[in-house]
Amino acid sequence: MPNVGFRVGSGRADITGEPADCGMLGYGKRTQRSAGIHLRLNARAFIFARSAAGGDGVERVLLVVAELPLIFDSVHRAVLARLAAEGGGGYDATNTLITATHTHCGPGGYSHHRMYNSTTHGFRPATFDAIVGGIVTAVRRAERDLTENPADAILRLTQAELFGASVNRSRSSFERNPAADRAPFPHAVDPLSTLLRIERGGELTAAVHFFATHGTSMTNKNNLISSDNKGFAAYSCERSVPPERGSGASAGPVFAFAQTNSGDMSPNLALRPGHGPTDDEFANASLIGARQAASALALAQVPATPMPVHLDAVMSYVRFADLPVAPRFTGDGEVHRTGQVCAGSSALAGAGADGRGFAGFREGRGRIGDWTNRLRYRLQPDLAGRQAPKCVAVSGATLNRRVPFVADAAPMQLLRIGDLYLLGVPAEVTIVAGLQLRRTVAGVLGADLDHVLVCGYSNGYLHYVTTPAEYDEQRYEGGSTLFGRWQLPAMCQVAHELAEAMVQRRVPTGPGLLPQPPAAPRPPRVSYRQPLDRLDAGRRFGDLIAGPRPRYRPGDRVVVSFHSGNLNNGVGRVERFLEVQRREPGAEPGWERVADDGDPQTMLRWQRSRSRPGDRYRLGRPHRLGNALRPGRRDREQGSIISITWQIPVGTTGGEYRIIHHGTARTGSHGSYDFSGQTPPFEVR
Repeated sequence: MPNVGFRVGSGRADITGEPADCGMLGYGKRTQRSAGIHLRLNARAFIFARSAAGGDGVERVLLVVAELPLIFDSVHRAVLARLAAEGGGGYDATNTLITATHTHCGPGGYSHHRMYNSTTHGFRPATFDAIVGGIVTAVRRAERDLTENPADAILRLTQAELFGASVNRSRSSFERNPAADRAPFPHAVDPLSTLLRIERGGELTAAVHFFATHGTSMTNKNNLISSDNKGFAAYSCERSVPPERGSGASAGPVFAFAQTNSGDMSPNLALRPGHGPTDDEFANASLIGARQAASALALAQVPATPMPVHLDAVMSYVRFADLPVAPRFTGDGEVHRTGQVCAGSSALAGAGADGRGFAGFREGRGRIGDWTNRLRYRLQPDLAGRQAPKCVAVSGATLNRRVPFVADAAPMQLLRIGDLYLLGVPAEVTIVAGLQLRRTVAGVLGADLDHVLVCGYSNGYLHYVTTPAEYDEQRYEGGSTLFGRWQLPAMCQVAHELAEAMVQRRVPTGPGLLPQPPAAPRPPRVSYRQPLDRLDAGRRFGDLIAGPRPRYRPGDRVVVSFHSGNLNNGVGRVERFLEVQRREPGAEPGWERVADDGDPQTMLRWQRSRSRPGDRYRLGRPHRLGNALRPGRRDREQGSIISITWQIPVGTTGGEYRIIHHGTARTGSHGSYDFSGQTPPFEVR
């Protein structure tokens, strides 16, 4: 048998979606609608393959880290279907893991289950297509990288502790756990910082970092699309490594920052939305991101032995409702069952450290809720054995009888890459729940516990997973543990079976494990109708409204504005909505792009250009939510204003600069067409 090594390809692509008037996903606020871009969203794909056939396990594994609020089954299936239709690669649900960074400032409306589109004003095909198409493009770029760089790669795994980037937002729940489970977390946070390094020719070319902290540095008051702290970390690292080290297919190195068990980990160190380390949400996103980036770059310098060449994958769809759990996993020596999908009142309250939910609901247990529970559970003793002490507020199972409201089945997956094991869980897992899952897998595999990571937000979404002890506290995370008190033991049972199946080289079987994927719901009906673009007579799309001053200094802020079309028209057509360019000196001077809407020193803001009597839109925010999606006669044509801000970085090279806006207009008479506008040159010195 020939010597077998790793071959690795990496790729990156944009998945930003609709930046105008699209409900955002994560905080559950109908008033939080996209109105521009802070940091574009990207998908980063990594293909791990053997350099020669043979050996145990699988021939290749695909890992995708997407800067999205969540990964839904709709996206997971659509990506696999597109990859299969285009041919090549051999990707399937078993060897493909797609995970989200869990930003709360990305456009929503891309689920096929109604619950997740209820606060995003319905299904948004343009955003769905941008996400699926962007992930597929990232995979194809990774394949090209694999082809263009046939040399073997070396994989190294390095780990350290990172403090100051997370805090436990549900400390009272954490304290309910047994001392043996709290002991690994003396500060009530999971500080494990893990870097999977990919090297060719002795140089770092790509990496995946794993760390537990929520994507909630940006608050629910923000309406700019943002990849939050993990997006900033990826941006920083990708610009800290010389571009020539990376893939030509991806225009430089590819760094991804993935989640682990971050269910109760908040980046808001002061335990208030938008507070900690500072009182500015944009500064917080960059600071928490910079701390993760610094940890990753430090780990990139730590000596480590190359990992052995092992690739493996097992997966099964699991129906978690009404799943029997064996005594060895329940902890009390008895068989228990999970419940049907139910959300508690605490789930509607939101997590106080990151953002409140619906008015009238609060976290934790109270006298009224306990009194209601006693009445309910006296009448339904079977429900009490599965969901108590949850104060049930929403029965997803009941709503599922009418429409596909919330999923009750999703895939669980176990990947092996060298010495690293990733347990793909379609949920938000608290740190102690993650510890129990990791212990289960490590015990079966005989692996180092630190080399087994829970990769939350993967391949689907079933809300939260808490320990039974944490569940009894019924804070936000417990109220969002949909299948009841025995959900974590059920997941440990599934994880145990996946690990045994990997060891024994067989297909996983057991309670709740489905031989085939469940039937996929159809895409919901589209209710959103976007107005056409219109400007007053004498104005053109791209015309400058407010231009720059003649001169600026590094550290100054440049703000300009243009007449424009709705930004959503450019999704899939316009690569970037803004450019900052510098004139190149020389005999034949040209213009070089130095920043765009993927850089944190720029901001792109969108608003409607008029609000007349009878209008149902007001500056990008609905005046009456009930009418916001169905423009009236006077609202079928709207103008837009684009405001662009460039915070000139300290140390910027002096010279002549200009700002360009690109867009697409959609009018009744001319259809859709692209346009550009630019400012007069200005000087930076």
